[in-house]
Amino acid sequence: MQRVSFLIQLRPGADPVEYQRRHDEIWPEMLAALRGAGIHNYSIFRHGETLFAYLECDDFARMARTLADDPVNARWQEYMRGMLTIEGDPATGFAKTLPEMFHMD
Repeated sequence: MQRVSFLIQLRPGADPVEYQRRHDEIWPEMLAALRGAGIHNYSIFRHGETLFAYLECDDFARMARTLADDPVNARWQEYMRGMLTIEGDPATGFAKTLPEMFHMD
């Protein structure tokens, strides 16, 4: 199991209440796409305009490829695009991940 974290920025003027509402009403097919990519234990936390995302997956490379090819994920990303800025990693096609500095079970 791999632990993955990354940062997302709310765009200036983006409403955090609307961001929360969209996730409270996340599409069932989007949840299925995330699970189908091998994601579990996925959380997003907000500190001001910065969002900290954490997820676990069995195979990061497979997860990134699966989401990159998923039409539901493409629709979700388009739906959220006006609210967010995500620094991408050209090598993976996914968000630039944060290095793990400490872990305790």
